[in-house]
Amino acid sequence: MLKNWKTILLLAIPSIASFASMTVTGTINLIMVGNLGALAIAIVGVSNIVMYNVWALCSGIGHTVNYLVAQSYGSGEMEKGVERTFIALLLGGAAGVLIILAGFFATEAIFKVLGSSSEMIAEGNGYLQIRFFAIVFSIFSFTIHGFFRGIGNTRTPMFASLLANAAMIFFTYSLTYGKLGFPELGLTGAAWALFIGEVIGLLFTAYAFIKTVKPSLKPVLRFIEAKFISIESFKLGMQEFSKSMAMFVFTAFVTRLGTHALAANEIALSIMSFGFMPAAAFGSTATILVGQEIGRRYPSTAKSMGTQTAIMGSLFILLLGTTEFIFAEPLARIYTNDPLVYQLTAKLIMISAFLQLFDGFFSFYSGGLRGIGDTTFLMRASLALAWGFFIPLTYLLVFVFNLSSYGAWIALYTYLSVFGLILMARYYRTNWNNITMTKAGSQVA
Repeated sequence: MLKNWKTILLLAIPSIASFASMTVTGTINLIMVGNLGALAIAIVGVSNIVMYNVWALCSGIGHTVNYLVAQSYGSGEMEKGVERTFIALLLGGAAGVLIILAGFFATEAIFKVLGSSSEMIAEGNGYLQIRFFAIVFSIFSFTIHGFFRGIGNTRTPMFASLLANAAMIFFTYSLTYGKLGFPELGLTGAAWALFIGEVIGLLFTAYAFIKTVKPSLKPVLRFIEAKFISIESFKLGMQEFSKSMAMFVFTAFVTRLGTHALAANEIALSIMSFGFMPAAAFGSTATILVGQEIGRRYPSTAKSMGTQTAIMGSLFILLLGTTEFIFAEPLARIYTNDPLVYQLTAKLIMISAFLQLFDGFFSFYSGGLRGIGDTTFLMRASLALAWGFFIPLTYLLVFVFNLSSYGAWIALYTYLSVFGLILMARYYRTNWNNITMTKAGSQVA
């Protein structure tokens, strides 16, 4: 048991550092941008949701690489893992072209669909455009990170993330306010800071990847594998996208409650992301360990490693939730001195501090189910719960029962709790004795 927990920690800690650095960077950047006023915070909040949806739609590429490379690594068939990674990068390139086009032509329409004010559209359009261009680099990085995590190397993604996020913080400070000899660009400068950070992160990641797979730089790219990777990427992308798109609608509902409600919502989400990201780190660890053990043909060990990862992750999130509950208002006041915003933010944090454990269940067990290739169930469950449960419940509590922001957050965490419990049930009801490596044309039913 202790040996397994050590293995989990050695994989999880770099991932926690990687994901936490993203959270800390987002927090610091939001604090710096927050000095520009509530409108700037609201623009960043709306843009974050938009970018989360774009990333989510393409994230299936990286998630697919992660679990398939883990299985290939466990079975000793890394040639196949490298081939699948190169195919995934080609898919990422195709997605990148579409994203760039959207950045040029769709940003103003997105703000209008969200019900944004004319002032928000005028101030935020350029910011959102640059964010579209930046996320193309992020998608490539995430795909290559999936490869490294699949082979049990979580340190390289950590170093890449730390480097990229340090650059983002530096350039947000210097370009937003014209410090250290740089021009003062305001909110646009904050967007360029994210762009520069993503480019730096990808350059580091690409160099490490080429150095790692140098003997296999000319893999055979087979059509059957390309089709398989495309289907798996679509399913895992739709799983994430259905969840993120539901958050998009959720934000649209909150936007209609006013700028202060939207700013409080964004700050609360930023603080609660300190739980989201470690949960994602343990979920990624579950994918690695489950996938590798399936590759070694030890399904019972795979199930046990997933369970132990979930236990460790849960303990971490409970400790974090206790801290957030106790210090809810002081944390909120770090972001803003507007009492209407920080008081509402504190109450939202207290609603969700311990309920985020169920969001942890979602991450842990979806990671484990990815490890065995149970991608069809993940997609179907996500679609059904996001659109058949979360959105109707949010509308009901916010606009019918007039519970305002409180109703929105009660709906959010009810949805996450139900989702997490369903995935946990699926994990333990699966017949693990019949689980084998995922092959082209053969997925878990």
